[in-house]
Amino acid sequence: MATAELRKPAPAPAPGAVTKGKRVSAGRIALYVTLSVVSLLMVVPFVWMVLTSLKTPVEIASQEAGLLPEHWQFGNYADALKAAPFATYARNSLVIAVSHTVLNVLVASMAGYALARIRFRGSEVIFLLFIAALMIPTYTKVLPEFLIVRFMPLAGGNDIFGQGGSGWLDSWWALIIPGAVTPFAVFLFRQFYLDLPVELEEAARLDGLGEFRIYTRIMSPQVKPAFITVALLTFETSWNNFLWPLLVTRTDSMRVIQVGLSVFKTENGPQWHFLMAGTTLATLPMVVLFLIGQRYFVQGFATAGLK
Repeated sequence: MATAELRKPAPAPAPGAVTKGKRVSAGRIALYVTLSVVSLLMVVPFVWMVLTSLKTPVEIASQEAGLLPEHWQFGNYADALKAAPFATYARNSLVIAVSHTVLNVLVASMAGYALARIRFRGSEVIFLLFIAALMIPTYTKVLPEFLIVRFMPLAGGNDIFGQGGSGWLDSWWALIIPGAVTPFAVFLFRQFYLDLPVELEEAARLDGLGEFRIYTRIMSPQVKPAFITVALLTFETSWNNFLWPLLVTRTDSMRVIQVGLSVFKTENGPQWHFLMAGTTLATLPMVVLFLIGQRYFVQGFATAGLK
């Protein structure tokens, strides 16, 4: 009797279960198709940029020309680099981006840790001020920051009242200090540190570790995606910054690569082949960095716990 029951065929799946499986499969297919279309739309401008950088001016101006160049002009890149001191521009952009990244990661992580793990009077008020700072549009801060830089006391020939000179204009101070720390980075670090279990720091305190060693040796290694995310975002924002360097620099020795691309916009119109070649070179470092850190970047936003 027991053997007969064991050989008894399994019941057929309910019609509802089959339908549900089909719905899940169809939903995944629709999701993949949608993501593929969106990805294609995102890639098309970059492909057009690269192909345009390899065309001649005649091909770009012609309405009958196709998407692919008839004559591949790889020399456009060498000619674009000779049109302006792009090596200097790239060096300046790299120095500024690396400085912003290091300062933002260090200061914002310490501030986020303090707001998340250290209880002190006024911590909630300070956090609310950071939230309020996130709501301030970027371009509304440009004029106040410029006035602070221009009238910086005892800098650039200014007296103690900020008069008589140029302040920090056309200097590394003006390019680095105003963008050193961002409220979003502090907010992101706070959310990561807030999600860590309290048992970690309690065990560290029992072992005799101080607050700074808990921050550096116990807590920070647990939020590596936050460091990668903030570093990538900061580097990308600093590298692509155009308006602020344009306002505070006057000489080619202090200009950045995004400002340097403006040399290809002449009175007769943009030199599209050189402009697209320079833009491709300026975009390449960010593409490489994202490909290297994309796993941590996606993980950072997926597990940030933005509450």
